[in-house]
Amino acid sequence: MSVQATRDDKFSFGLWTVGWQARDPFGDATRPALDPVEAVHKLAEVGAYGITFHDDDLVPFGADAQTRDGIVAGFKKALDETGLIVPMITTNLFTHPVFKDGGFTSNDRSVRRYALRKVLRQMDLGAELGAKTLVLWGGREGAEYDSAKDVQAALDRYREALNLLAQYSEDRGYGFRFAIEPKPNEPRGDILLPTAGHAIAFTQELDRPELFGINPEVGHEQMAGLNFTQGIAQALWHGKLFHIDLNGQHGPKYDQDLVFGHGDLLSAFSLVDLLENGGVDGAPAYDGPRHFDYKPSRTEDFTGVWESAKANIRMYLLLKERAKAFRADPEVQEALAAAKVAELGTPTLNAGETYTDLLADRSAFEDYDADAAGAQGYGFVKLNQLAIEHVLGAR
Repeated sequence: MSVQATRDDKFSFGLWTVGWQARDPFGDATRPALDPVEAVHKLAEVGAYGITFHDDDLVPFGADAQTRDGIVAGFKKALDETGLIVPMITTNLFTHPVFKDGGFTSNDRSVRRYALRKVLRQMDLGAELGAKTLVLWGGREGAEYDSAKDVQAALDRYREALNLLAQYSEDRGYGFRFAIEPKPNEPRGDILLPTAGHAIAFTQELDRPELFGINPEVGHEQMAGLNFTQGIAQALWHGKLFHIDLNGQHGPKYDQDLVFGHGDLLSAFSLVDLLENGGVDGAPAYDGPRHFDYKPSRTEDFTGVWESAKANIRMYLLLKERAKAFRADPEVQEALAAAKVAELGTPTLNAGETYTDLLADRSAFEDYDADAAGAQGYGFVKLNQLAIEHVLGAR
């Protein structure tokens, strides 16, 4: 099946994805470093519209000002040559040993102050490049031992840091939106704000909650054994889906960062269906970047790296086509009606009805035939089978 990406698809990749040298806790790198300029040109060739980066992905940690300025100038030139944009930036507060106990929530106050300065510096560069979103992944914000971290104080410090970042953005006219990226564990034994629900709740405690949403990642939620599509639906319901990270994962194990759809394929299908068809009257429910946060396997050379980048795009576009065909199938429409899926959109109470009216309605309880209602079938299995057949291209 022929599918071709366009800029309207808004596919983006992190520089840390295609640029991953494939080190893991048990093995050294299997690929050399990737020049960020080459990454920009290659991603343009495979159909991406954007590239994202941590500060240290682009400029090596500790580089002097002259080196930094030269790297940034070359990167900007590549963006101009290809038309790629930088829709999102983030900051590395996890690699250097200084962050071994976290950045914003380190027990060491001087580390917390250093972390804030590092993020403000990246915000300046991001604003210069036109980025609109700052993702906040607190991979080291947590602990392995309950006695070692005062979690309530840590949340106070987290809030203090994020309030400062928002104030800086507004005062400088940067206009950033901030997206918290949840993850339950790894690299810390237990990470603060571990799931989408935790992160959404936390945003309500900030000075400017409207500036803060979430950046959920497929693998991170599935590591916690959660249903990613349902989590995204709730984030949309709250108006908090500011960004999204797409990849593949095989259940609650280590963070695998597979190509999107190369893990739980049916979950990937339902996710694409939600993003593309879950809005009002079937319009897309989300209009931001479709951002791939994956890692090319250690087995791959650079040819394999770019094949894997193309695989992410192709998987999304194939699932988008399959979801469109699923929604247009008359038998699916019939099964949806039999399952009463649309009926859930009807309010349970009539317009203007109160609990007094409900109590007076004998048909709602006294005369209601619960046995008959309990005997009805909903046909969910047939509906799911139709979805599977569409994913398999059997219809």
